[in-house]
Amino acid sequence: MANKVSTDKIEFAEALFMQGMPQKSIAEKLGVSANTVGKWAKDGCWGEKRTAMTLTRKEVTNNVLRSLNNLAIKLGEADLKDVGGLADQIAKLSATISKLDKEASVVDFIECFMAFGRWLEYQAETDPAITAEFRQMVNKYQNKYILELLGSKL
Repeated sequence: MANKVSTDKIEFAEALFMQGMPQKSIAEKLGVSANTVGKWAKDGCWGEKRTAMTLTRKEVTNNVLRSLNNLAIKLGEADLKDVGGLADQIAKLSATISKLDKEASVVDFIECFMAFGRWLEYQAETDPAITAEFRQMVNKYQNKYILELLGSKL
């Protein structure tokens, strides 16, 4: 029969991963195999969540705008045979910016949930009803929601 690993251990591993600790180090720290941590990371979409936490919509938009600028420069110097392909790329990047401006993304939800978590911690200083258990439960359901969003987009 396989060892049942506690949810606390998995959550701790995820927290370490989100802070940038390598999976091998997490495995050593928790006394589990690197394969186990890798499975947890894959099943929990940790990589996607960490990327979403560190990459803001503004950064993505700025990266797309830089790419558009580079393509516009190339378009001005391009041979006639290359214009169609460059124009297509410009149109796709323009549509990406338009979409970023209209839709809430997983990144937006994660940023919102993180801000809400900080707010809850602050409120807990003066409101005894906001216990550590309550904050943990809120975090659990926020994580489930993010995983569902990531699952629908992967």
